[in-house]
Amino acid sequence: MTVTDAELLAAAEAMRARAYAPYSGFGVGAAILADDGQVYAGCNVENAAYPQGNCAEASAISAMIAGGGRRILRIYVTGPGTAPVTPCGGCRQRIREFADPETPVVSHGVDGEPLRSTLAELLPHSFGPEFLGR
Repeated sequence: MTVTDAELLAAAEAMRARAYAPYSGFGVGAAILADDGQVYAGCNVENAAYPQGNCAEASAISAMIAGGGRRILRIYVTGPGTAPVTPCGGCRQRIREFADPETPVVSHGVDGEPLRSTLAELLPHSFGPEFLGR
């Protein structure tokens, strides 16, 4: 099965619709194509104690690991803004743990063109597992 960009976007959008964002009203969805050929998706989950929430990308990564995937081949992120919603700094580092610098990261807003970049473009000079001898 070949997973298309349209399928990844649809999965991310479906997750965005399920986001739990009562405080910010800013629902985000993410979908990962993993090395096992499966799509794993997640949404943001806010918490009244703000630091305790989960970002959509972190939720999708957790789903990937729980489902048996180990590497991110491509990731889509969607949000409600008119501009493309990119992963936050913490999620860029989380993605880096499971993706190569050349991994495509596609960010979407509600309208307009998506921002297509690589992880290296979003997180230049990153620190990854290979620095720890892995």
